[in-house]
Amino acid sequence: MISTEMRAMLDHDEHHWWYRGRRRVLRTQLTALGIPPCARLLDAGCGSGRTLEELAAYGRVSGADLSSAAIASARRRGYRDVHTAPVENLPFAAASFDVVTCLDVLEHTQDDRATLIELLRVTRPGGSLIVTVPAYPRLWSRHDEANLHFRRYDARGLRAVATAAGWEVVRETHFNAALLVPAAVVRRVRRPHEGLRRPTRSGTRPRRARGS
Repeated sequence: MISTEMRAMLDHDEHHWWYRGRRRVLRTQLTALGIPPCARLLDAGCGSGRTLEELAAYGRVSGADLSSAAIASARRRGYRDVHTAPVENLPFAAASFDVVTCLDVLEHTQDDRATLIELLRVTRPGGSLIVTVPAYPRLWSRHDEANLHFRRYDARGLRAVATAAGWEVVRETHFNAALLVPAAVVRRVRRPHEGLRRPTRSGTRPRRARGS
């Protein structure tokens, strides 16, 4: 089954204002990371493959998505290391990637902690994860149901599940904040952005979040 959000992404992600805005935010965050040369980057939940084009400027890219239609679209864009797979069970070796992005995907997974643990598994020690999710549980609407969301997040809840999974939170922010009032009236959509980093030391105990 393809959700209405996936269909919109496949049809409109090149020019739609939402996706264009999210790509601008992503580029800013990627630049701030200081990504090493010859980096490996993964888009977990890569959709149509459009975000892979942004990541490719920084190194070798890979992708995974549960939707076979999305993977077919990514391959039409010329990307070969893309696979039909859930983000909870990625077909990549441990510690494979310097940077992982997971954009508007976490809310689609039934067990977000397990998803974040899997994303940690494939990230190299000292590597980074960039996550975007829909914000504010009070804005839950039929839009969320139509797009097969399990939840919305507030900053505290997302930070808690991330640190429980082993991530160290190093930066968090919101985007499209100016649209909160009209969005709440019209379609109730607003998403925050949170940057996470894998601890440089290996271990099973969760690391606490640093001050934001």
